[in-house]
This record gives sequence, C-alpha cells and structure tokens, in this order.
Amino acid sequence: MKRILTVDDSSSVRQMVRLTLEGAGYSVVEAVDGQDALTKVSPPPDLIITDLNMPNLDGIGLIRALRAQPATKFTPILMLTTESQEVKKQEGKAAGATGWIVKPFTPDQLVAVVRKVLR
Repeated sequence: MKRILTVDDSSSVRQMVRLTLEGAGYSVVEAVDGQDALTKVSPPPDLIITDLNMPNLDGIGLIRALRAQPATKFTPILMLTTESQEVKKQEGKAAGATGWIVKPFTPDQLVAVVRKVLR
C-alpha cells in the first residue's frame, strides 16, 4: 500500500484529504506543519502533499528541506494551496515541487492527480 504524507495546518483540510485518499486505498500520515512533516519522513512516504502557507515551516521551506535529504530527494511532492498565482507556482517548482492542486478541489480531482503522480 502506498504511503502518503499530508501536511496542512488546517485540521479540516487534513481530514478531507485523509478520508479521500484512504477511500482510494492509500495509507495516510498527517503533519500539522513543515517542521512536523520533517519528523515523519522516515521511512520515506511514496508521495507528499503539502500546503503552502503554514506556521513554523511553510511549504516552500519544507520542499527545499526534503530535496536536500537523500531519502526524499526524488519523492513526488504536490502543493495543495489556495494560491494560484504564477509567481508562487514558479517558486514551488524552483524549490522542487512536482505539481500543484488549487483549493478548493474535489475528491475526484485529488485522487486523479495522486494516481497520475504515483503511476
């Protein structure tokens, strides 16, 4: 079973993502921010889905930290955020994000993107 780490400071978003992904047959680990996520990447998950704007360590900082670690250097990372500005997308890509999902999203959208990335 594929393991997905989901990182968001909103418990309602984490819950929706977890229920959606577990319903699609994935195992889900939750983290409340980037710093919390860094303590939960061993063993490395198959995919990381992270919010952009979070306290302590934001999504961009988290991606940079993950890309600097050999174990998560090539792990797919999706940004899940309300930000749809091109500048933010470029910043995410430059840091090493694999893809981008804009909130609000439907469960079907989320599962489709996850399946595509984990193919």
